[in-house]
Amino acid sequence: MMIVPRSRPQLSDVSGHYDELDRVYREIWGEHVHHGYWRSGDEATREASNALVDLVAERLAPEAGHRLCDIGCGYGATAQRLASSFGVDVTGLTISRRQYARAAQRTGSVRFILRDWLRNNLTERSFDGAYAIESTEHMPDKQRCFDEAFRVIRPGGRLVVCAWLASGSAHKWEVRHLLEPICREGHLPGMGTQEEYEQFGRRAGFGLISFEDLSDQVRRTWDICLMRLLKRLATDRSYRHLVASSETRNRSFALSLPRLMLAYRTGAMRYGLFTFARPGYEHAVRGPSEAVAHKELPCD
Repeated sequence: MMIVPRSRPQLSDVSGHYDELDRVYREIWGEHVHHGYWRSGDEATREASNALVDLVAERLAPEAGHRLCDIGCGYGATAQRLASSFGVDVTGLTISRRQYARAAQRTGSVRFILRDWLRNNLTERSFDGAYAIESTEHMPDKQRCFDEAFRVIRPGGRLVVCAWLASGSAHKWEVRHLLEPICREGHLPGMGTQEEYEQFGRRAGFGLISFEDLSDQVRRTWDICLMRLLKRLATDRSYRHLVASSETRNRSFALSLPRLMLAYRTGAMRYGLFTFARPGYEHAVRGPSEAVAHKELPCD
């Protein structure tokens, strides 16, 4: 069941959130606006952030010369890492002016567009693959998000999605006191379940290759963010002003950190990685540790 806050955010609310908290995101976490992924638990935060990008790349399986689309590119760090590591061209979209300004300074085979993904105006079948790392949560029409991905990806191309997910078995108190406030404070129009995301993909025309629950490997992100924020509040007057000032529209973001920590620990919130393919080629259908089973998808 889709978790929907009582007050649905507008596009300007989402872009304003990232613009106003630009400094906080970069100083608390860094240039990657997404979770870290800990395999051993000993990785530094930068290594963990890069590890999630590398995992997405494994699922995308890009080849040199491929054209990829970054749906919700943030500061462009993920796009640049993929471009330099695999010799691909990456086009990223963001609705945040602050993020776009930093992303546009990056060099290499990357380009960035300040534009809403749901109205992207990109050419049909112009990409070999696409990925969305924690951006679908902000989409008011998630089905259209998948439909647009299907439209711009060539037959045989892959779509990889990392998403915050609501548990289908969350208790009423978890929905009321954790999931709904997280959506409201983070300007998320809705938080879907694993089953709903799989339906979005199928309805768009994709075949599901795999789903992976990464909750245990990513939840440490919020422990670190909360500790860093508390340290900043104790030592930096500007942070105290940011949280206390009535002029700060997004000051409630600080409340979401402990909520996110608890939501992961209770299982009310999960973190999923989906790998979809647009029909058109023979590919391997596998989970992270499953034997390979070949499946022929019908031509588009």
